[in-house]
Amino acid sequence: MEKQETEWFTSWFDTPYYHILYKDRDDTEAHAFMDTLSDYLNMPEGGKILDLACGKGRHSVYLNKIGYNVTGVDLSENSINYAKQFENDTLKFEVHDMCNPYPETFDGVFNLFTSFGYFDDEADNLRTIKAIKADLNDYGFGVIDFMNSDFVIDNLVPEEVKTVDGIDFYLKRYVEDGYIIKDIAFNADGKDFKYQERVRGFTLADFETLFEQADVHLLDVFGDYKLGQFRKAFSERLVMIFK
Repeated sequence: MEKQETEWFTSWFDTPYYHILYKDRDDTEAHAFMDTLSDYLNMPEGGKILDLACGKGRHSVYLNKIGYNVTGVDLSENSINYAKQFENDTLKFEVHDMCNPYPETFDGVFNLFTSFGYFDDEADNLRTIKAIKADLNDYGFGVIDFMNSDFVIDNLVPEEVKTVDGIDFYLKRYVEDGYIIKDIAFNADGKDFKYQERVRGFTLADFETLFEQADVHLLDVFGDYKLGQFRKAFSERLVMIFK
């Protein structure tokens, strides 16, 4: 389904300011997570991985570096155009809507760093789970790395100013109609900008319902990037393995 410009991520993710605001993301932690995850899943040498909603490709590039054949897909044309500089014979990037199955199957489909629950149409969440299932080969595993919404809501910082590259980003966070929302306001290049991030506050129980509806089998649940035990009140992440 073609995404409409009314959905926030089609515009915000395509701006350079999104990448400025989040430039301090921890690549060391991300790389360690990919090592731990691929070892845990016992991915075959040279196995095929689909990095779903890959952004500018930081996970894809590392997974390829450690020996996997990786396809990174994202709805943001700017992010994909940036990521294409890293392409090689076993690493490619493509603009793709994750609500729809990709025309190949994989040993692993990874949806990482809370890249789910953005849609205005609730039906798109189920369509995405079904698409992931369709993208898996007979031995493949799906992975969704989501925030632990219960923990996030309990520890929400209502207001914050974050200065990056000389830009003051004014952040307001709140919960409304089941969404965790972040309002972002800043001035850059002599202009005022306002954006909003809206992510459905899915809980483990919500995902279990989606998995059941998609005829997907949840195999394991973890609460951090070291694959530690998931604890609803304390875990920062919700990492789910399924097929």
